[in-house]
Amino acid sequence: MSPVSLFLVVLAYFGLLLGVAWATSRNANNDSFFIGNKSSNWMLVAFGMVGTTLSGVTFISVPGAVGRDGFGYMQIMLGYVLGYLAVANVLLPLYYRLQLTSIYHYLDVRLGRRAYQSGAAFFLLSRTLGATARLYLVVNILQATILDSLGVPFWLTSVVILAMILLYTYEGGVKTIVWTDTLQTTGMLVGLVACTVFLLHEMNLGVLESLDRMRSSGLARVFITDADSPANVWKQVVAGAFIVLTMTGMDQEMMQKNISVKTLGDAQKNMLALNLILAGVLTLFLFLGGLLYLYAPQVGVAASGDKIFPAVAMGHLPAVLQLVFMIALISALFPSADGAITALTSSFCIDILGLKRRQDLDDGAQLRIRHRVHLAFCALFLLMVMVFKWIDSASMIGVILKLAGYTYGPLLGLFAFGLLSKRTVNDRLVPWVALAGPLLCALADFNQQWLFGSYRVGLELLVVNGLLVMAGLYLISSPYKANVAYSVR
Repeated sequence: MSPVSLFLVVLAYFGLLLGVAWATSRNANNDSFFIGNKSSNWMLVAFGMVGTTLSGVTFISVPGAVGRDGFGYMQIMLGYVLGYLAVANVLLPLYYRLQLTSIYHYLDVRLGRRAYQSGAAFFLLSRTLGATARLYLVVNILQATILDSLGVPFWLTSVVILAMILLYTYEGGVKTIVWTDTLQTTGMLVGLVACTVFLLHEMNLGVLESLDRMRSSGLARVFITDADSPANVWKQVVAGAFIVLTMTGMDQEMMQKNISVKTLGDAQKNMLALNLILAGVLTLFLFLGGLLYLYAPQVGVAASGDKIFPAVAMGHLPAVLQLVFMIALISALFPSADGAITALTSSFCIDILGLKRRQDLDDGAQLRIRHRVHLAFCALFLLMVMVFKWIDSASMIGVILKLAGYTYGPLLGLFAFGLLSKRTVNDRLVPWVALAGPLLCALADFNQQWLFGSYRVGLELLVVNGLLVMAGLYLISSPYKANVAYSVR
């Protein structure tokens, strides 16, 4: 299929998103933007969150990583199941009991204003880095497959895509994103299934026969028992649980959609449904990765990692499947950024600027401030995408999980200390403790051989980071004195 035809498909898809945005953002206000007026349908939220959770990184990097890690990602998936159960049964009841718009307000109630601002600041950092890394990956593929041949520079592609996202999230926010994410998840899953079926047909293989060939090629290995390896099964399971606990349960973007559901029971059903759907979809992505590595040598494709799926799809699939792949890819692109920009705008307005506490601002003034913040985050996303273009890593999923270990660790430590202890902290010192955890982890990470010998720290860095922050909070705390509510008794 010609680049011009593919480009027209992208424009048509964007037009559809604008139509959904227009239909859902009429009469929208700040409550619509921040929490969808507490009227979102839990089934739509659950299905749409699959696309947000997976994003373009999963679509491209998980199949690509099979050549290196086999089905080892399933170790992390086992941890994901435990993490979603913890979010549904521990964190969601807390958020609904406090009737939160920003989940970081819990830290204000439990630990103090500086703890609250520290948690919000680390979310802003975490989500900005993670979302822009995901966005960069998909923009880069669009650039290579369509726009380079049309003479469009990478920076202009990034500007146009972010302008598109800005247009359909500017007014409706969460109220719009619940619907657009549902559309985008559908597009992504259609592409996944279609490509899988085509590859099985082309190689004349059944599912069981293809799995046998993957096993004989070393592509289907799952469990790694070497205790020194960063991919050790127990490290991966524990890391997977804590990744979900932090990157979903303590993440304003993910929880903003959950708490837009009217009741706690529906929000919990949403989380458990997401758990089941996600496990099935990730398993299918791994299976597709195995098929790609079986098929690529047959058609002379030497690519690996993040490049193998685009190389096979755009070079060796029929035109109709190239079209499906492109729709799936842009369906993976938009959830990488639209919900993130909306959540970052919400968190900055509520947690940093204190917009909902400002009695001196009428609704019109608050709306103008929110619009300016939204524009500023779009500009920041553009800057960060250009930075990732300069770095250009071979596997973005590894980069994102590594960044999460550093930036979500303080959130884990802050929430865990508040939930598991009855002590009060010296709020003035909390930001320094929150910064010390990642710095100590970085020091250990860059000196692993000297400190640990053959042992290699992997994704458990997130847990270590959280424990360091908890230990620091204990050192600056004192026994329970005031009426400190909402910790787990």
